[in-house]
Amino acid sequence: MTTGIEIRHYTGGQSTELRPLLLEVYAEVYAAAALSDPFASPDRFAEGLDHWSARPGWSCVVGYDGEQPVGYAYGAPLPSGSRWWGGLLTDVPADVVAETGIRTFALSELMVREPWRKTGTARRLHDPLLTARREERATLLVDQDHPKVHALYESWGWTTLGGLRPRLDDAPLFHAMLLGLPVAP
Repeated sequence: MTTGIEIRHYTGGQSTELRPLLLEVYAEVYAAAALSDPFASPDRFAEGLDHWSARPGWSCVVGYDGEQPVGYAYGAPLPSGSRWWGGLLTDVPADVVAETGIRTFALSELMVREPWRKTGTARRLHDPLLTARREERATLLVDQDHPKVHALYESWGWTTLGGLRPRLDDAPLFHAMLLGLPVAP
């Protein structure tokens, strides 16, 4: 393992060729969780990946240590009328959750394989994904059972909007977070 991580960018047109790699890394990172949590199953993740990667504006960054993938981050803009905010448990003004299709980039996934955790790799994936975005803000969901992850995002400038439970079977309770864009390179 080195700290010289190379970041490679991908778009929706490359998602089919990238899919096996993303699924393989997910299966490794979430192997323990998938044993007891149906929301973490690889099949469910594959469905979500296919949904996200088919969206207009989908973007993904993959970090490599040599030719070894160390992790990735991906997301897409929220469409007008998005259901993203449908499970919000906190009252907020309607204009805060109004989507236009170009207002908010949803960071759907960010994961790092075990040997590269606590090396700054997550930030090395996060920043390049968001730096080039043209939306005014980004959003993500953090499982409320992971306070260290929540605190990490806060240290990167994310703020908590409120609690959110997606309208999906077996979905955990999340913190919905926002970050103003652009992110400084």
